[in-house]
Amino acid sequence: MGGCLDRRIGSSLNQAQLTPLESERMKITAVKHFALHANFRNIFLVKVETDAGIYGIGEGGIAGRELAMAGMIDHYAPILVGRDPRRIEDIWQMLYRRQYFEGGTIMAAAISAIDIALWDILGKSLGTPVYQLLGGRSRNWVPCFTDGGLLNGDACLEKAQQLVADGWEVLRFLPGMPTMTSALDDAEYDPWISLDMAAEWLSKIREAVGPQIHLSIDFHHRLSVAEAAEFCRLVEPLGLMFVEEPIRSENPAAYAALRKMTSIPFAIGEEFSSKWAFRPFIEQGLCNYARVDVCNVGGFTEAKKVAGWCETHYIDMMPHNPLGVVCMAASAHFATAINNFACQEHNTTSHGFPTDLFPVHPKMEPGRIIIDDIPGIGVEFNEDAAADYPFEMWEAPRYDRRDGAFTNW
Repeated sequence: MGGCLDRRIGSSLNQAQLTPLESERMKITAVKHFALHANFRNIFLVKVETDAGIYGIGEGGIAGRELAMAGMIDHYAPILVGRDPRRIEDIWQMLYRRQYFEGGTIMAAAISAIDIALWDILGKSLGTPVYQLLGGRSRNWVPCFTDGGLLNGDACLEKAQQLVADGWEVLRFLPGMPTMTSALDDAEYDPWISLDMAAEWLSKIREAVGPQIHLSIDFHHRLSVAEAAEFCRLVEPLGLMFVEEPIRSENPAAYAALRKMTSIPFAIGEEFSSKWAFRPFIEQGLCNYARVDVCNVGGFTEAKKVAGWCETHYIDMMPHNPLGVVCMAASAHFATAINNFACQEHNTTSHGFPTDLFPVHPKMEPGRIIIDDIPGIGVEFNEDAAADYPFEMWEAPRYDRRDGAFTNW
């Protein structure tokens, strides 16, 4: 299925259910969704329009499942039309609980996009940036980390040195294999070979950049508990800032076992689709950095609740941000407004934002995002340009172990 996905649903399905008070307020008139291919990846946007001439823009975060998110928005749109977009918490609860079957990644991603768009509308209607509505500035700019590439050769060492020269202070790397040239290609992955290589090149990078630069690695859930424990043993002397998603998270007891085997901090949670998913990792002390994704977890409304919960356990937020400009801006507003924050992901490869699609968006400098006082989230979306960025079907690369068994990308 190709081309830009655009659905506008203006049904009056629920008009009779609205109270007199609601009928006097601003109303949602349409909900549109756009699956676009911008730069080298797809992004999924939701635009909520109102009878006040104000629109809000949001983004859903389940990369590779844009059509599923589109279907979820088609279900939600008739419920939203005619409602006051400023009743954000009420709308969140209704979308999450009304259909009886609660939760799930696709539902949460769709709610996230809608929620971000509603906060954008609220900010624009009040003439204030969203971070002010979330509590005001806790910081003047948002510290960020970026990717240093695959740990499998001289290229990662050279890139690390260049990133540090450019002004980056926190670098994250990916485990590689001797024959891999890109993390986006299908590949053979042997964890024991990869772990040894990663430890070797992280050691060389540490020696080259010095002790003041923060180093980390993201395993994308590829390892077993034993493999992850061995890697942590290998790199213990290097002082890594964090190891991200070393194992799968469905069973928190596995993380509890791994936690007993190493003192290296863990960054966990980019795929979590609710505060309830975070619960055991927060309450059992399994998570040192919460990788909350504003576009997956349920938008600003849910992310703020996760942040407050984490604050009571002295856990810092580390927003996941690999998608488009709306995700970047929303994450930065969230990071600006909370106190318990470490740094935000920023992928310098994927974040080349087309200026015809997004003529206004936050400023990015090496290692930081600057949030201006533009009302809403500070992103303008040019719907007329959307047709120039047709959607492309995409599946994540397939990684197989040497014996042919499937493993996580």
